[in-house]
Amino acid sequence: MQGYQTAEMADAHNDSSRFLDGIRVLDFTQYLAGPSATRLMAELGAEIIKVEQPPYGDPMRAQSPRKNRRSGSFVQQNRGKQSLCVDLRSEAGIDLLYKLMPTIDVVVENFTPGVMARRGLDYDTLTTFRPDLIMASVSGFGQDGPLASRSSFDFIAQAYSGLMHVTGEPDGPPMFVGTGLGDTVAGVHAFAGIGFALFSRSRTGKGTHIDVSMVDALFHAHENNVQAHSITEGEYIPRREGRHYGPVAPAGSFKGPDGWIVLLCGVNQIASLWPAIDQPQLADDPRFATNETRVEHRDALTKIIEDWMAGFDSDEAVLAHLAEHRVPSGPVLSPADAINHAYYVERGMVREISDRLIGNFAIPGFPIAFDGTRPNLNAPAPDLGEHNEQIVGSLGVEGDAIASLVDDGVLFSKPR
Repeated sequence: MQGYQTAEMADAHNDSSRFLDGIRVLDFTQYLAGPSATRLMAELGAEIIKVEQPPYGDPMRAQSPRKNRRSGSFVQQNRGKQSLCVDLRSEAGIDLLYKLMPTIDVVVENFTPGVMARRGLDYDTLTTFRPDLIMASVSGFGQDGPLASRSSFDFIAQAYSGLMHVTGEPDGPPMFVGTGLGDTVAGVHAFAGIGFALFSRSRTGKGTHIDVSMVDALFHAHENNVQAHSITEGEYIPRREGRHYGPVAPAGSFKGPDGWIVLLCGVNQIASLWPAIDQPQLADDPRFATNETRVEHRDALTKIIEDWMAGFDSDEAVLAHLAEHRVPSGPVLSPADAINHAYYVERGMVREISDRLIGNFAIPGFPIAFDGTRPNLNAPAPDLGEHNEQIVGSLGVEGDAIASLVDDGVLFSKPR
């Protein structure tokens, strides 16, 4: 994987962005939304104790594809965490967690509301052990409201948020985005909320309970669809627009020599387009005089642009020409293409990590740079219950007492 940012290359930067050194997190999350939040915290130096339940732990451990019975998805989201596998149905298991609580700064969970309370792990109970506790609860529909008790997955959140309604062809069915957008966006919102809650606690000494809904996080992403419908008193109706962006022309995806190319020219860029496509006379064409007339004659303008693109040998040549004329444009990359793209490699957004069972493989890099560098945690993902003895031992439970907890099924461990 030559060209990737490797863990060894990042070792020199590991100390420069450890903003969460000394912060201890009890992580009850599983699947994607919650683990993506605590993964970001681990990158910044937080100690993450991942609480898993026997006998299988986080269901993401079974996520395909797997190599040597090890899931790449699990490794990506759980590197640098410790695994405490404890039976949450047992009084002894809950008691162990209560004993840990005075040392815990942050709790993160992504169960359906009510689950943590039934186990005696709700915010009000846990604050009796750590009064300034910060707790983040990530769920599909939030901690209150008429849908709070419903379970949810990413696609359901995409549907409820209106995102699916505006994705797809105008005359086709609504379509979901081809990645776990609701999960990861909710995870980033939780990550941000925890950071600000820690900042507030440093000034006030008070903790807080953070409520992040996957639906809310996606609904917040509507830049135009909500306010435009309201301002126009319903005249503007959000709809699926296919490969072109309705309010602006040209704006969308255009067929290039090899694949698809996206370009967008608003009122401040349109003057650059005409000489770029070797048709300066179109600046005086009444069909294309204003954005409104360009939208009206979108099909004709699309044909002109695509016919011009067809005269090149490659998409790369088209994009180079457009960039030379400062026309905003870019290729429609598949994630597989992006892995080796110079932009991602040089920005450090493609990282090579090493897992003892999978070997070396690529994952996305940390999305924020600090003083020109990105955190790049060089640490493995844990086996199930790998850190049971270490964590429970820190409570003064040792030897025969730990063995007894294992024999009683309170603690559990398993390779991989």
